[in-house]
Amino acid sequence: MFKKILIANRGEIAVRVMRTCREMDIQTVAVYSEVDAAAAHVLEADEAVLLGESEPSKSYLNIDRIIDTAEKTGADAIHPGYGFLAENPDFAENCESSGINFIGPPSHVIRDLGNKTLARTIMEKAGVPVIPGMLKATTDTALLCQEAEEMGYPVLVKAVSGGGGKGMRVVSAREEMEEACLSAMNEAKKAFGDGSLYLEKCLESPRHVEFQILADRQGNAVHLFERECSIQRRHQKIIEETPSPAMNPSLRKAMGDAAVSAVLASGYVNAGTVEFLLDRSGRFYFLEVNTRLQVEHPITEMTTGIDLVRQQLEIAAGTPLPFKQQDITRRGHAIECRIYAEDPEAGFFPSPGLVLFHQEPSGPGIRNDCGIYSGFEVPMEYDPILSKLVVTAGTREAARMRMIRALESYVILGIRTTIPFLIDVLKSPEFAKGDTYTDFIERHFDNWSQNMEASNLARIAYIVDELTASTKPSAGLKERGCPTPWETLGEWRM
Repeated sequence: MFKKILIANRGEIAVRVMRTCREMDIQTVAVYSEVDAAAAHVLEADEAVLLGESEPSKSYLNIDRIIDTAEKTGADAIHPGYGFLAENPDFAENCESSGINFIGPPSHVIRDLGNKTLARTIMEKAGVPVIPGMLKATTDTALLCQEAEEMGYPVLVKAVSGGGGKGMRVVSAREEMEEACLSAMNEAKKAFGDGSLYLEKCLESPRHVEFQILADRQGNAVHLFERECSIQRRHQKIIEETPSPAMNPSLRKAMGDAAVSAVLASGYVNAGTVEFLLDRSGRFYFLEVNTRLQVEHPITEMTTGIDLVRQQLEIAAGTPLPFKQQDITRRGHAIECRIYAEDPEAGFFPSPGLVLFHQEPSGPGIRNDCGIYSGFEVPMEYDPILSKLVVTAGTREAARMRMIRALESYVILGIRTTIPFLIDVLKSPEFAKGDTYTDFIERHFDNWSQNMEASNLARIAYIVDELTASTKPSAGLKERGCPTPWETLGEWRM
């Protein structure tokens, strides 16, 4: 097993990986940008090394600097987390050529599956159902328009590289097509350096269902059941749950077998996710493979009892999987809510700034993978995810009510967050019934506004926090540099 691992990421995922490393007695190295000098992952690690300026290309996306840091600190392996370089085949290839273990699939697999049209071809050959669409990407808008006419509207314009909803457009009519292609092309070019696009037939209100997989170097592969990820904004997930409300035993077996077939056909190794779209008639179609750990992995851990990060490290170190498919069981229901520094009333616009006060929910069946604390400055340069709040209970309804209670007791003052919006989604009759589809938010929460009573309470709490700031230990230490807490206790005495 590795003695020291560098985590090439930041925030809550870096902290999450470090906690498993600590349980396995593995030393950790954090990397950070100038704006992240006081970030939670920097404080949590055994060592921390400054990469560079806040701009991602000069820090978290700087492959040469990260590899150099791993070599200088004596790290045996690099865990990429998710986002940044996690699905970058050049980064994995650089690790391989430098003799550093990359905790993820081989670089050629990342490259093959990162190309969406090539991935579709691999899946078709393996007998995995794919959505009707193009098998070759192009930047020729005239060709794209012609393909759309033949396919029939609505169509989905998609970037061949990358993910996260960037370079993706739903087009419902001929007159919208050219402008949508140009817009998607420009966005994809900026985000991934490749503006190539392809088309898929757009399914009407499908569910987004994915299967967690593990594959070792010995050729063994298993799935760890499904996750429903249909509640999305801008094609990015915000609520996930397992089991899926739409699943039955025969459908689960068919989709699980397809996921394992996809893994074996592509030569996959390590943890990953095979994503599908499930239409209203119960037919499923391959969407993509995420060649990394997913944000929503905790709900699988909570219901199966399997630490996915530990499995990633074991597989990367050459250990075969310790279980077969029939050994994996699941218990209860789990829901995850992604807490973002965003303003849902302003189209989920990022809301960076100072976290004046942070208090996490607690109690039975509650887990919070968090990357912030009171006094932390949420930077504007990176993805605004703050934490992953997860609950588990015996039934879906019990888990739903537990999550509502947990969200209502989660306090983050000083910035806008998605917490009030998530509460309203969970309380909606449609979510309670499990009637969840990828256009759920557009259908039911298009013009959402925060409950004024809750909003006013938040404002009052903010004002009280500001008025009492001078009596806070954190404020005194920060503003006056006091060497002792006795000078900063305000009016309170033992």
